Amino acid sequence: MSIFSRKDTETATTDAVRPELAALTGDYTIDPAHSTIGFVARHAMVTNVKGSFQDFTGTLHLDGTDPSRSTASLDVVMDSIETGNADRDGHLKSSDFFKADEFPAMTFRSTKAEALGGDDYRITGDLTILGTTRPLAIDLEFNGAAKDPFGNERVGFEGKAEILRSEWGLTWNAALETGGVLVSDKIKLNFDISAIRNA
Repeated sequence: MSIFSRKDTETATTDAVRPELAALTGDYTIDPAHSTIGFVARHAMVTNVKGSFQDFTGTLHLDGTDPSRSTASLDVVMDSIETGNADRDGHLKSSDFFKADEFPAMTFRSTKAEALGGDDYRITGDLTILGTTRPLAIDLEFNGAAKDPFGNERVGFEGKAEILRSEWGLTWNAALETGGVLVSDKIKLNFDISAIRNA
């Protein structure tokens, strides 16, 4: 995911002249084997259920000298959802939730990025679920860059965001006898991304 862009002229100028950022300019491919796209939902008002997607692809372009040119793209296969419970996974893939047969992918396309100072950034883009597209802002922390033992140049980020699933048409729920609902509307999204510079 793209991390570099202008929050204001001063911040952009400061980032642009940092040689370690300028050196990262290039095109990258997200490494799914060393990345995680996860989520957390409140269940029965008392506990959190965590899950993740096992199949996804993504690319990003980082521009350390002109951060506003950075871009990101992510495609997630909905049938790859895992929560540690096969019955729950099947329910999430069904017509009650993601309708994975009809809408096999969730996508994110960046539209804007901001430098918030230090290693903190915010990327905004269009998130599409069930054919509905709405804006999503993701707060990111740049974890650094390194060359791995196989010669790959990597960059790493951690990100978080929150959505109201009902805004994307994910409205299934069940009432509890004690009040409240079975599944929270608010969903927390977590990203742990390792991306490799393209040859």
